[in-house]
Amino acid sequence: MAFSILVINPGSTSSKLALYEDERCAREESLSHEGEDFLALPASEQLPAREERVNVFLTRAGDPICDAVVGRGGPLRPLAGGSYRIDDALLADLRSARWGEHASLLGGLLAARLAARWDAPAFVVDPISVDELAPAARLSGLPEIERSGRSHALNLKATARRAAAECGKALEDTCFVAAHMGGGISVAALRGGRIEDVNDALLGMGPFSPYRAGALPLRGLLGLAFAPGAERAALERRLSNESGLTAYLGTGDLREVEKRLAAGDERARAAFDAMLHQIAKEIGAMAAALSGRLDGVILTGGMSRCEPLVAGLREQVSFLGEIFHYPGEMEMEALARGALRVLRGEEEALAYGDAAAPAPSESGAPAKREEGSA
Repeated sequence: MAFSILVINPGSTSSKLALYEDERCAREESLSHEGEDFLALPASEQLPAREERVNVFLTRAGDPICDAVVGRGGPLRPLAGGSYRIDDALLADLRSARWGEHASLLGGLLAARLAARWDAPAFVVDPISVDELAPAARLSGLPEIERSGRSHALNLKATARRAAAECGKALEDTCFVAAHMGGGISVAALRGGRIEDVNDALLGMGPFSPYRAGALPLRGLLGLAFAPGAERAALERRLSNESGLTAYLGTGDLREVEKRLAAGDERARAAFDAMLHQIAKEIGAMAAALSGRLDGVILTGGMSRCEPLVAGLREQVSFLGEIFHYPGEMEMEALARGALRVLRGEEEALAYGDAAAPAPSESGAPAKREEGSA
C-alpha cells in the first residue's frame, strides 16, 4: 500500500510544501511571502493566510486525499528525537509560543488543521528542541547555566540515517560527527542516531558562521555587555544576526565570499580560513566526545555547497574517517520519511503530552527567544 503524505515547512518569509508518495516526492513548491502584510503578525495569527496558500497548492495538485500530514516542528520543550503525533499538549505550546516565537511553529498548527479534513494523523518530526545530551555534556561549568541540545536536529538525524545506510549498518550501531553548516552551524556527536553532544548554533558555543558569533572569549563578551548604553536585545541581535562573516566582511553570502577569495581578497581569506579552522576544530572535539571511534564525518547544509569550504574541511578532518558529503538540507524528505516510518509500523509515534513539560526557566531556554534553525 502506498501512502500519500503532505509536508509543510514554513519559514519566516516563505513556505515549502510537498506531496510525497511513499519516499517519492510527487510535487514540491516553495512559496514566497515577501511583502505580504501577515508577516508582521505573530506566527499563530498568520495561520489563516498561510492555510490559504496551502489550499492553493493542493488545488494545483488536484485536491489529493492524504494519509498523513507532517509539519516542521517549531520551538517546543526539550524532548527526545522522533516522530510526534500532534496532540492537544503540543498544539497548546505551539499556539502560545511558550518556548520561542518562530515561523516554524506554523508547521504543526497547519498540519493539525489540514489533517482533520481527511481524518488523518498529523505529526512533527525531530523539532529544533530535540535535546538528547549525555549527562557529561550538559554541565556548563557554572551551575546557574545548563547547556541545552537545540540544533538542526532534523537534518542531522536524516543525514545520519543516510550515512548509516551507505555504511551497510543499522543506525543504532553507528557513530558519526555531523556538521550542518548554514546561517548557523551545528556540529554534533551522534551515537546510535542520538545527538549526545552539540553546540548551540544560535547563542552558544561552536564556530562562528556567516551571521552568528559562536563561542567568544568571556572577558571580551563581558566588556560588550557592560559597555555604556549596552542593551540586551541589541547585543543578542548582534551576536545572532550581525556577527561572523557579516561582521568581518559586510556580507554573509558565501557566494560573494567565494568571489572575493578568487579575486585574492586577503581580508576575505583571513575570515574564511578562521571560520573553516573553527568548524574543523569543533568536528575534532565532537570526535573526542565519541572516543574517536567513528563511522565517518558528515558535511551537510547550504554552506556545504561551497567547494573551497568542503575541500578545506576534507584536508583537515579526513584523518577521522570517511567523509560523507550531503550538500543542502534534507528537511522535506526527512519530514516525509518520519511520518512514513510511523504509517508503516516501523516506528511508534511519540506522544508529546505523556510527560509534564518543565518550565522554560528550568531548561535554560528563555520562553520568548527567537530561535531560528538555519
